[in-house]
Amino acid sequence: MKRSDRLYALMQRLRDGKLHTAEAMAQDLSVSVRTIYRDMETLAESGVPVEGTRGYGYTVRAAITLPPLNLTEEELEALHLALATLGAAELDDVSAAARSLSGKIDAVLPEESGPAPAPFGFATDAFAEAAHGFVHMPAVKNAIRARQKLRIESRQDVHIIRPLHIDYWGRVWTCIAYSETTEAFLSLRIDRIDSLSIVPGLFVDEPGKSLADWRASQEARP
Repeated sequence: MKRSDRLYALMQRLRDGKLHTAEAMAQDLSVSVRTIYRDMETLAESGVPVEGTRGYGYTVRAAITLPPLNLTEEELEALHLALATLGAAELDDVSAAARSLSGKIDAVLPEESGPAPAPFGFATDAFAEAAHGFVHMPAVKNAIRARQKLRIESRQDVHIIRPLHIDYWGRVWTCIAYSETTEAFLSLRIDRIDSLSIVPGLFVDEPGKSLADWRASQEARP
């Protein structure tokens, strides 16, 4: 498993808010406990709100809003996209302004102990590809609103999906979907989508295939 895939798998596990030991995560992912320790440090440095210590366990804090504003998902998406794009631009003044804005955002985030996260909107190496997913974001969002099926090609996988929800977690955007190909729920990293196309026909909620069913399955996880 690639390191970025392992980090994503760890984020997905931690998001349930429960305490997870390094030993259990290492066993599930077939890596050493020391590797999990390093991964937790990487996630924290990337801005994922990881809490915990070696020998005790790890969890994540609740999602952070920027006081006095509560950002909508669309506003957060726009802010992240703008900073990620400008930060990568080869324009000194613009890049400097983007980093200044990122610093101001960091300054109003709640103070927490532990290592300081990377500036908001600027991906670390482990998630440097996350910004590539923005090209597919409008099509996925439109399909969710229209309840339109999509054909998704991602790496070596092809799925016919019912897109249900766009989720943001630790600077990675995902699409929660039900795959008609595998007859199971998927959490697709949008930056890993190579191509997508509309499949004729709309979908309606069916038992076992809805967003509510997916949420119930997450709550039932041990």
